[in-house]
Amino acid sequence: MTRVRLALLGGLALLVALALAVYLMRQPAMKDREPIVIGVLHSLSGPLATAEAPLVAAIRLAVEDINRGGGLLGRRVELRIEDMNSNASKLAPEAAQRLITEQRAVALFGCWSSGCRQVVRPVVESANHLLFYAAAHEGMEVSPNIVYTGPTPNQHVLPATDWAMGRFGRRVALVGTDSLFPRRVNAMLREFVQLRGGEVLAERYVPLDSKEVDAAVAELQALKPDLVLSTINGDGNRTFFDAIVAAGLSDLPLLSFTAAEPEMSAFGGGRLSRHFTAWSYLQSLPGAANTEFLARWRELNGLQVQASDPAVSAYLGVKLWAAAVREVGSTQIAAVNATVVQQSVSAPFGFAAMDDDTRHLWRQLRIAQVRPDGQLGEVVLLGRHIRASPWPSFRTTEHWNELLARSSGDKR
Repeated sequence: MTRVRLALLGGLALLVALALAVYLMRQPAMKDREPIVIGVLHSLSGPLATAEAPLVAAIRLAVEDINRGGGLLGRRVELRIEDMNSNASKLAPEAAQRLITEQRAVALFGCWSSGCRQVVRPVVESANHLLFYAAAHEGMEVSPNIVYTGPTPNQHVLPATDWAMGRFGRRVALVGTDSLFPRRVNAMLREFVQLRGGEVLAERYVPLDSKEVDAAVAELQALKPDLVLSTINGDGNRTFFDAIVAAGLSDLPLLSFTAAEPEMSAFGGGRLSRHFTAWSYLQSLPGAANTEFLARWRELNGLQVQASDPAVSAYLGVKLWAAAVREVGSTQIAAVNATVVQQSVSAPFGFAAMDDDTRHLWRQLRIAQVRPDGQLGEVVLLGRHIRASPWPSFRTTEHWNELLARSSGDKR
């Protein structure tokens, strides 16, 4: 009797295996199934292309990783890219709408400037869609339809400024691009510097497409501040660095908040002997995770394209989205949105974990000095992971909302 049962069980197992094989044979291969489309909003031309192109490269790399591993839910992931031409505040709303309605993108990745994010936000909120934003930003918002993988001021600008004032002095000058992020961050920094017993000597802005920084540099020559805090964006960094060198101010302590390896390498940021920046990720980080990431990065992008913290933040956005899709078992946007803020994934700097209350990543902060070759060398690591505080805690939320109301006419 036992032998009969075994024979019957064996026959049943064979029938199940054959049925499964027939089912799988009838299923379309990944290449034949409808792809999952995601949209990208970044500048590949104009004065912001140097800063933004690496983020597009990082998103491509994350998608390549997914597809190389068999795709997502058995389907390929495909990109649809809209070039913002360094004019996102004008182009981004319609581009986002096209990606959502015409291209049927199930998630959007992009925006470099806060101005871009501000004009795309109502598009994704009205459609109950999803935007992953990888750049550093001024905070003072949490949208239910945005996942913020870049740092807020309490994870980036404020602790780095505190470190720099302690090291170089408390007489501070502020220089930035004439746009929303620099103006709002500098409004915050004016109060922060004063609370730390410092003094803001000057605050200067230059247009994004302007090469005229002479007045700002002449003011630095006259005032001789202990420290310059820069929120100059894109190609404006080249002009600024050139002007500082030409003015004989190469030894002036400079902390750049909106420049990383791509800008430092391309624009000669290493010519300044006391030039620093502050990020979670540096290309120079040791360890197997970063070594493996850079090997894949260079395999896809070549040696000439530099990785950076914003690029890694964009890469992690795709990884977090994919992890949520796998957990949900669907690309249904509302379900993915509810799940993505509970995800954590491995990262080139260790791991990346979302905070579901703030919709931001937890982040460590590294202060880095710019080397002569434009690479960033770590000089300080704040050991603890910092939870995002979109409204900085040294003033009330009401105070920051009043600041937003006063600055509602800021240029974008």
